[in-house]
Amino acid sequence: MPFRDTDIPSDCNLVVVLGPTASGKTHYAVQLASRLDAEIVSADSRQVYRGMDIGTGKDLSEYTMPDGRQIPCHLIDICQAGTKYNVYEYQRDFVKAFNDIRSRGKQVILCGGTGLYIEAVLKAYPLVAVPENPALRKQLASQSLEELTVVLAGYKQRHGDSLHNQTDVDTVKRAIRAIEIEDYYEQHADQLQREADSYPRLTPYIIGLDVDRETRRRRITARLHQRLEQGMVEEVRGLLDSGIAAEDLIYYGLEYKYLTLYVTGRLSYEQMVAQLETAIHQFAKRQMTWFRGMERRGLTIHWLRPENNIQ
Repeated sequence: MPFRDTDIPSDCNLVVVLGPTASGKTHYAVQLASRLDAEIVSADSRQVYRGMDIGTGKDLSEYTMPDGRQIPCHLIDICQAGTKYNVYEYQRDFVKAFNDIRSRGKQVILCGGTGLYIEAVLKAYPLVAVPENPALRKQLASQSLEELTVVLAGYKQRHGDSLHNQTDVDTVKRAIRAIEIEDYYEQHADQLQREADSYPRLTPYIIGLDVDRETRRRRITARLHQRLEQGMVEEVRGLLDSGIAAEDLIYYGLEYKYLTLYVTGRLSYEQMVAQLETAIHQFAKRQMTWFRGMERRGLTIHWLRPENNIQ
């Protein structure tokens, strides 16, 4: 059945539009925003960076309606390329944007494909900027991964499930960092409670866009070649010429990883295109795996086909 505005509960203060890459999320969210008098908050971990436009698929022209009306969108172009934005910063910035939009009487639409960011927002995970603890790191340094896993399990038993201790801990370094975070949480329980008390009370309605596998593959391939024609290689060259280190661009993955490897001579053009296309297909599959995991963790997603137009 086609999706209708009236499907959204009257007490909903946050509509979420999520889906894998190339599922048409932005177009769908803009249509919905126009009808609901809403503003959009981006949930894309790479669109926050200025100058990374073609490779991240910002498609800013899509936010302009045929009659010239501009649909406001937040958390795009908010930090410098080359820096490392994280989920803690995103959650903080989302809350600021959400409170601002709601203070003006507007509906909020959270739109994107970064499942970690979306789930952190919806479940109000107690994320804080955890500093390094040199004394604790020294104490744990001699322990094996197996021993560290036991220590981490002890924190899990005391605290219950949290975002960090659900993360796969497959190296000593990651295990120590996970313990460091859990130890900080234990020592600062009052601060975390204050953070939780100040978090906005969200009543979300989650819409998931999906397309069949073959259609998604065709869209990914077509979009990749379109973006290459639009100047994605030149965009990466420009970022490198501006002084951003190659390794910093590689850190962002996908388009910026493979195009940087090509521009710096480590891949041929043909190798770059083939490897990047494969990586994007794999990325879309991982996105769907995360969204299905969100459902198993208690979030209800109303799945739609993009061809089910808003009515």
